Amino acid sequence: MNTKLTLTIEQSLIDKAKRYAKGKGRSLSDIIENYLKVMIKEDNTRVIDSTPITSSLRGAFKAPKDFDYKKELSKGLSEKYL
Repeated sequence: MNTKLTLTIEQSLIDKAKRYAKGKGRSLSDIIENYLKVMIKEDNTRVIDSTPITSSLRGAFKAPKDFDYKKELSKGLSEKYL
C-alpha cells in the first residue's frame, strides 16, 4: 500500500531532483522510494555499505520483464572476446 508523505526540502534541490527523474524517465517518488529501500532493509537493518558510485546506481535501471541476463551477458562477452 502506498501512502502519501510530505517532506520539507530546499526548492532548488527539488527542482534538480525533478529534472534528474524526468531525464531518467522515472518519477521522483519512485527514485526516493528505491533509495530508501537501499538504505534500509525490510527488517530495518542497515544495508552493507558500498562505494558512493555503486550506491548511486542502485535502482537506476529497471529491466524489462522478459530480460534474460545470462543471454545478454553471453552476447556481450562473445562480442568482446570473439
